[in-house]
Order: sequence, then structure tokens, then C-alpha cells
Amino acid sequence: MTDRKKDLLFLAALLALLILFFSHILFTGKIIRAPDITNEFYWGIRNYWDSNLLDLLKIPLKASWNFLQNSGTTNEGGTESGQFLVYQRLIFHFFPPPSNVAWFIVLQLFFGSAGTYCYCRLIGASRVSAFFGGLIFAVAPENASLINAGHVMKIATISFAPWAFYFFEKGLQTRRVIFFLTTGFVLAFQFFNIHWQIAYYTCLGLGVYGLIRTIGIILQERSSGKSDVSRLLCLNLVTLVFFLSTVAISLAPLASWSKGTNRGVQSGANQGKGGLDRDEAMSWSFPPEEIASFVIPGFFGLSRQEGGENPTNILSYYWGRMHFTQTTDYMGLLPWLLLPLPLIFRRDKYTWLALAAIVGGIIFSMGKYSFVYNLLFDYFPGINRFRVPKMMMFIPVLGLVVLTARGLDLLLDDEVRNTINFKRYLFGLLSLPVLLLALLGVELAGKDYWINTFAEWMGQPTRYEQGPQLIFQRWDNLVVETGFAFGIAVLYAMAVFAYSRKWLSVKVIPLVLLVFYLADVGRVNAKFMFLVDEPEKAKGGKTPITEFLAKESKQFRVLPMEGSDPMQYATNGIPVMFTSNPVQLQRWQQILDSFSIGSPMMDMLNVKYLVMAGQEYQKQKSQMSGKYAPVFTTPDGSSVVLENRTVLPKAWIVPSAALVMDDSRRLAILQDPGFPPLSVALVESQPPLAMANPNDVVQPLPQKVTVPLYEGEHIIVEAATPANALLVLGEKYYKGWKASVDGKPAEIVPVNHILRGVYLTPGSHKVEFRFDPLPFKIGKSLTLASFALFAGMLMREWLLRSRRVKGEG
Repeated sequence: MTDRKKDLLFLAALLALLILFFSHILFTGKIIRAPDITNEFYWGIRNYWDSNLLDLLKIPLKASWNFLQNSGTTNEGGTESGQFLVYQRLIFHFFPPPSNVAWFIVLQLFFGSAGTYCYCRLIGASRVSAFFGGLIFAVAPENASLINAGHVMKIATISFAPWAFYFFEKGLQTRRVIFFLTTGFVLAFQFFNIHWQIAYYTCLGLGVYGLIRTIGIILQERSSGKSDVSRLLCLNLVTLVFFLSTVAISLAPLASWSKGTNRGVQSGANQGKGGLDRDEAMSWSFPPEEIASFVIPGFFGLSRQEGGENPTNILSYYWGRMHFTQTTDYMGLLPWLLLPLPLIFRRDKYTWLALAAIVGGIIFSMGKYSFVYNLLFDYFPGINRFRVPKMMMFIPVLGLVVLTARGLDLLLDDEVRNTINFKRYLFGLLSLPVLLLALLGVELAGKDYWINTFAEWMGQPTRYEQGPQLIFQRWDNLVVETGFAFGIAVLYAMAVFAYSRKWLSVKVIPLVLLVFYLADVGRVNAKFMFLVDEPEKAKGGKTPITEFLAKESKQFRVLPMEGSDPMQYATNGIPVMFTSNPVQLQRWQQILDSFSIGSPMMDMLNVKYLVMAGQEYQKQKSQMSGKYAPVFTTPDGSSVVLENRTVLPKAWIVPSAALVMDDSRRLAILQDPGFPPLSVALVESQPPLAMANPNDVVQPLPQKVTVPLYEGEHIIVEAATPANALLVLGEKYYKGWKASVDGKPAEIVPVNHILRGVYLTPGSHKVEFRFDPLPFKIGKSLTLASFALFAGMLMREWLLRSRRVKGEG
């Protein structure tokens, strides 16, 4: 059997083991209980099961404007690169819902574990050890518990990281340009999975890796007189340039879009710099004391802490210093026990790089608790664009699996086993359960003392739990988890000790360690794999309210105010005024911050319907009767639909424009219930036409305006005006839109802070709006050119390989 076939056999075994390990969430008619999945992700993929296969293979590349969500939303086509990920749609098509979400996650974890296996093999690990490395990447709770949080695309993005390191290392070893190009290609596809923070952190890690490896190679080759510095630097540059050109279809539009968001250059507390303010950016920093959870997994509680039903096999939910968490930091005890072996016996470049990944990644993850992260936040570009520094923890996992693979090889080496240093290592290994037993004894013997000492800390309430019982609940959980850690440590110590005495053979010890590891992480992961019935709204998606509202014109919007998920309306083709998003257009965020249902903002944004809880409406009925009237009540009376009787049409003409340059003044005017949007428009530049004086009493013009075409990226308005006027469209102003009046280009101006407008002369006009952002067109061209170059290079490699094979023949 060839080496390649042996590797494929090990990878097949790895896949089979992962399917068995995650069978609970794979072979089921239920769905993973995570709001991000049941409320959002599943809605986006549920139709793939019924879709035509040929439709799934199509790759339409155009910048889209979604008029159904958030009063119109876009990222200028920055996520259209997801169309290239055809394999994802095929997974959702061929695996039945709702378990197809779990199948997608597990297959992505396998993809990442396969990359880990290949990297470990590349740096000299045996197949058995590389198998362990790949397995740990996929099932270590630090990664696997992301399933509990519903972070599907985060898992998908992380799974590309091992492949990026594999191809980059392959390039450094061979100096062949194809591998540097492939590294850039992998990084681009990682970026296409839209979890940009993970992609950014991967680039950071790879940059540090490349810098250290390149310096090491230069120093090594100079000492031997064979240095070719310029070629090596050029190959590194190839990776960077090819990555940027390949990812341009996402990067160019996103760079343009982000400037106008609440994380852009002129946003918030970072005027002229951009990004988040320090407190928000450092949310979910990894508290240093939680390093204890590397050995004792439930030291600070376990699993998610959401309202509603939760797993019953948990004594205490997370209660540490992070705001809350849905994951765990545990990676299994075995990797930490094997880590000392390469530090003792194989202190080469790969060991130090892996150790740097562990230590550096953990320090970075500590965020506000680390001066290193604070320094990077202030001076390194991009760091302040993201929150949750703890997301960097997938890098320590990668470093740990590399040292685990190397450590297992050393453990199985007879020469190593017979050294005095191995006996010292064995003594340390046997000491761990003793230390844990001593800790357990201290906990049990000093229970009253410790509880009284740390009562205030341990009794801190969370969003879902309060009361003095939390102190004893958390203490009992800590004791139980310490006991489990002791038991696991004893099993590993006994196994390695038996192996050192040759009571277990070199073929048996890997199987024993494998069983112990799976039992260890399986117990923890079981607390993060909670299933629930498929959400009802995902089976049909229709409710009495959505059926009523679906009959309304798409040119009007709905504002749910009774706590329901706005996405259920958007999914049913009903435009909604607001959907939650951590990154908003800055102008839109300002509107939201000053929004009032009693102001003309509702009318200008075409919000025709409010959905309120029945009881809440009864309380506010007297205050709303002048503007809102009930038009529908659910059969059980729980919700009421109110119609806005002063709502404006999708487009209207205004005879007067008031120049108001100050944002806060504009917003204050718009909040005034007496502001007349049919008579006056607030603009930010001098009108090019002579218009009625806004300081006079201005009467509205006759509204001869129709909208014969209203689509996401194309809107046609026909308007007739007896005088110079400003056509106002009840859609967000955004730089990617282009307008024409009677076939001639026209300028779109911001109106009423958030809307768009076009000036018209007297007469009848046809005004067309098209969404056609230039950054997307440029980025798409660069990406497609990069694809063509990469395909050509692959063809060249294939031809060269064919010639070599023929020559050898």
C-alpha cells in the first residue's frame, strides 16, 4: 500500500470516528438548541433541501440590496463570495433537515482535522500521532462547544486555518510558488466564510509564523553559505498579494462599506481612527484565573445560560468574569500531559512555534487583562475592529495538537522511554493526580472557610440566575469537577506508568489513551450538545399575523414591538423596519438612537404597521389612537396589528428644502411630531434649483408619483411636478446607488438624514435608481482574474508532473 493510500485510510478512520462521536446530533430529527441556529442560520439554509440541484450550482455574482431587512441593508456585495462555496449548499441539499446543520458542522470539523493531520505529517509526525492531532482539533471542547453557541460559520472558518499553515509550511520547505499561491487561495476561501474576525486572526497567526520561519531559514542558510533571501521574501510576498487579489471580491466592497458603519473611521469614541471603543472591544476577554479550566473543565461552570429549557446534566452554569459564555476553554487533559515531552526531547523550530502559538494565543485572548493586547489595540491595525479577544483560542488549540502529536511520537519511542529524563517526566505525570487529590481534600476539608471567603464572588448573579443558593451550587460543582479531573489524571497516569513498565505494548497504549481522551472530552461535550424539536416557524413559517401582512404591498414596512423575531417577517417576504445587527450604518444607528413612534420618522420610513402585544396595546391605546388604529388581532388576542394612518408612500415630492448641516439638529427636527415631511425636506448641501423658501408656510405639491418597479437593486419612480421639487424616496441613502432622470445621470442627495432624493424640474419624469457599487465590480474582476491565474498554475503543475512521471517511466 502506498503512503498516500495509508494516509487516506487514516483520514477515513478519522471521519468515521467523528461521525460516531457526534452521532447524537447527526442521526436525529431534532436540531441543536442555539438561538443563532433556530432563529437565524436555519432560516437561511432550510430551502436548500427542496431546491433544484442545478440552481444550487449557479454562482450569480452581483452586489445585492436586501429591502426586506433593516429598512434596506447591504454590505456592497462583500458576502457574495459565499456563492463560491457550492459544497456548503450541496451538504444542506443532500442531508435531510434539521440534522443537516449538524452534518455541516461535523464535516467542517473533519475538514479542519484533515488539515491538522496533513500538517502534522508534513513536520514529521507518524500517522498515529497525526491522527490524534486531527482528532483533538475536532473534538476538543474549546472548538466543539462552539456548536452549543450556534456559531456555525465560525466553525467553518476555523476549519480552514490548519490548511493555510499546511500549504505555507509546504511552500517554505519546497520553495515552490504553487504552494504559496495555494496558501493565499485557502486564506481567501476562509474569508469567504464571512467570519472575518477568525480570518483576520488566522492571517495574524500565519504572519507571525511566516516571519519566524523566514528569519530562521535565512539564518540557517547563511551559515551554510546557500542563502537566497530575495527569492524567499518574494515568495512570502506572493502569498500576501495573491490572497489580497483573490479575496478582493469581498475585501474591496467591505472596505468601502465599513467606512460608513458604527465601526468606521469617524465612528464613536475613535474619531479619525475607527473601530470599537476600548470597553466594547475588550468584551469577552479571557480572565487569567480561568486557566484552571484547562485542567478542571467545570471550574467556573459549564454550558450555555439562556432562558428556557437547558441540559439537566449540569450542576452549575458559567459564572466567571466574562459577561456570559456559551463555550468552554477545556481541551482535554491528555494534550497538556503530552506537551512536556517535545519540550524535553525535541526542542526544534516546530516545537517552539507550537509553544509560541499556545502562549501567544492565550495572552492575546486575555484581552483587557493583558498589556500585550492593550498595546496591539492602540497601535496594530485592525485589532480595534473586533470584540471578543477570546476568539483567538483556536490558535492555541492548533499549537497544542502539534505538540500532542509530537509528544505521542516521543512517548512511543523506546529510546526516549529508557532515558532518565523520561523517568523525571513520569514522576511529574504521577504527581498531577496527587496534587489534584490534595486540592480536592483542601476543598472538602475547608468547605465552610472557602465559601465564607469567596461568598461574594461566587454569589454574583447572572442574567438568568440569582439568589444565595448559587454559592453552594457553584461550590458543589467545583468539587465534583475537581473529582472528575482527579479521576481522569489517575487513568492517564496509570496507563503511562503501565506502558513504562511494559505491561502495555506500544500498539495498545495509543488505543488506551484514545479511549480515555474520548471519554474525558465526551463527558464535557455532552453538556454542550442539547437538542430541541425543529422550530415550528421553520416548518411552515406562517402565522396569522404574517398571513395578514403578506397581502400588503412590499413598499410598506412592519415594525414588530411584541418581542417576536423580525426575521420571521422578512423570511415571508414582509419588509421590516429593523433587524438586529452588531454593525450598522452610522446614519442608521443615529436614527435608531433617536427613533420615536410618535415622530414623522415612522411615516418617512414607510412603516405602515406596528405589531404589539395585546396587553401592551391596551395600556397605550389612549396615547396611540390619533395615529395608529388596530386592523388585526390574533385569534388568541395575544398580538395586535396597528396601522399607521399617516404613513407616506414609497416616494413623494417636496417643494422646499432646508439646509441643515448639523447631524444632531437634523435628528432633533425629525423627532418633532409637527415636522411636515411633505412640505419640507432637510438637506445637507445647497439645492441646485430655486425652490420655495422653507421659512415660509409651504403647501405640499399635488402628489402625482407612482412606483411601477420596486426591486432590491432596481427602483423606477414616475413623477409629475408643477414646480422645481425634490423627489424623496423612502429608502436609505447609500453611496452605491446611481440615479438617472429621463435617461440622464442624476445626483442622489441625502434627505432627512437617512433617505435619498433627486432634484426634479417641472414636468413629468422617469427616475431610475440602480444599485451598482464600483468597489464590488473592481473586486470581482480581480478575484476572477486570480481564479484564472490559479487554474493556469494548477494546469502547469499537472503537466510538469505528467512529464516527470513519463520521464521516470
